Amino acid sequence: MARIITKQRAEVIVRKLQGRKLNSRNKAHDEFAIEHEGIHLGIIRIRRGSDRDLGHDFIPGALGISPHLAREIGRCSKDRDDFIAALRERGLLQAEESAEEATDEGETTE
Repeated sequence: MARIITKQRAEVIVRKLQGRKLNSRNKAHDEFAIEHEGIHLGIIRIRRGSDRDLGHDFIPGALGISPHLAREIGRCSKDRDDFIAALRERGLLQAEESAEEATDEGETTE
């Protein structure tokens, strides 16, 4: 079965989603946190093996996106904004307007 996401594409995805490298004791994988406005969205683990054809097909599940979107991000036809929009569409990330309204409602004036 062909790999949807190779190691090389996984590295592109991490770069495009502005992944922050985590200090990890895991010797087999490099770990990157994907965050948006202080909200943790997921962790991408990239195998350290030298085989560039190693499958990383678990990345879409780790990020809550479709394999198609992950592949498109890796191919550079989609970007971080598309990723954030997809999470909002699925209800996994609150829309900006809703987040602002929630903070406005919680404030009191004295």
